[in-house]
Amino acid sequence: MTNPTILNIQPLGFPWQTLDPFLFCVHHLDAYPPGNATMGPAASLAGRDMGQDFAGKDGWRMYHGQTIPGFPSHPHRGFETVTITRQGLIDHSDSLGATARFGGGDVQWLTAGKGIVHCEMFPLVHTDKPNPAELFQIWLNLPAKSKMVDAHFTMFWREDIAHVKAVDANSKTTEVACIAGNLAHAKGLPPPPDSWASNSDSDLAIWTIKMPPGARWTLPAATGMGTRRMLYFFKGSALSIAGHAVPPSSSVEVNAGVDAELVCGDDVTELLVLQGRPIGEPVAQYGPFVMNTQAEIQQAFADYRRTEFGGWPWPASDPVHPREQGRFAKHADGCIEER
Repeated sequence: MTNPTILNIQPLGFPWQTLDPFLFCVHHLDAYPPGNATMGPAASLAGRDMGQDFAGKDGWRMYHGQTIPGFPSHPHRGFETVTITRQGLIDHSDSLGATARFGGGDVQWLTAGKGIVHCEMFPLVHTDKPNPAELFQIWLNLPAKSKMVDAHFTMFWREDIAHVKAVDANSKTTEVACIAGNLAHAKGLPPPPDSWASNSDSDLAIWTIKMPPGARWTLPAATGMGTRRMLYFFKGSALSIAGHAVPPSSSVEVNAGVDAELVCGDDVTELLVLQGRPIGEPVAQYGPFVMNTQAEIQQAFADYRRTEFGGWPWPASDPVHPREQGRFAKHADGCIEER
């Protein structure tokens, strides 16, 4: 690779390749059918590996769900999850007693810290039409000093997320959603207080880019020293970055210190951008726990067996809200947000 802007290109796999401070990134896209009376799929579940259904039969997955798609109660420690919804709904419940329903552009930012158990279910609320679901889930590491902070979650409602709209010489408008980090006049919402993103010099950004056919837009250079930047070209048939053609469904590490001109092809093109200054600490990971040493991983399992991170206050491992429930969040302190 001789292009000074592009450092590496890889095909998108499962999960997507990430750079420190990010640990994991996955794009879920499921063409769920109409829902049944219990908000599961109104379709046969025969032939699926129930409890581990990731095969994508008929264009959708049950994941770990048995009747409703999703991820019933499971623990985390030592990192954060950022869940960006694009289509569909997610019903969240956790061991702190917090719960929520969000979707259609909302973002949940969850700091697992010293430990939390939560579930993420995908209720199929429409009985008369399909229930497409699409989301990104991103795992963001915590530095050693923050791995044992109290668990916490923040909602970024879609109405509050800042957007940049840039019009090129051909009147094509590129739109960038600034979920974290600042871009031009747009400022990301405040991340949780103990997040690496809250460090003033982390230069952390999470952006989604949507370009109409034939659009051009220049991604400006990052402001921080040592920042790394990854672009995920997940939708569209043609894209060039700094004059270099990039295959569809690719992850591209670019030189964050220089501007990068993006030119898309003859269809709508979308990218996810993850950038940040590396934490630069050892990573020990086993399943849902991410610490700095293997001894800390063993301690995480021991603590979970002993305390269940506060226990599970819900009557089922996969609770969902009533079909007619709107978007809302009830926090552990009882504070309720409704949208």
